[in-house]
Amino acid sequence: MSAIEPNWVSLLWFAAYATICMLAFLVVAGMFPLRARPEAVRSRGMTPLIAGNAILLVSLLIATGCYGCIELRWSSLIVVTGLIVLFAPGLFQAWPPSQRDGRMGLVALIGIQALALATLAKIAAPSWANLS
Repeated sequence: MSAIEPNWVSLLWFAAYATICMLAFLVVAGMFPLRARPEAVRSRGMTPLIAGNAILLVSLLIATGCYGCIELRWSSLIVVTGLIVLFAPGLFQAWPPSQRDGRMGLVALIGIQALALATLAKIAAPSWANLS
């Protein structure tokens, strides 16, 4: 494994965070445009929840991308990202639509993204400290 990617622990962390990003992207993309969102989340009170998910998604995407660029080889980054883009929609389809397209799915997604950002900040802090 070290011949392919010497930093394989970081590769596993990157794969986990990129998978969360892809699943969150698929859920959030299904909520736009706002007038065409699923019936379960059409109320005005759900708009801040969707916006919060979108903001967390952008933050997690940027942090995951920076982490991958700092820690991994370009070839590993491209291959793993491609595999995740290819296979994550299968995980999305396995998630019951009644849960992912409703309030419960959006709340769970906010929690998952916030937890992922917190753990990524803890894991990547030594790498990011070396940048300055």
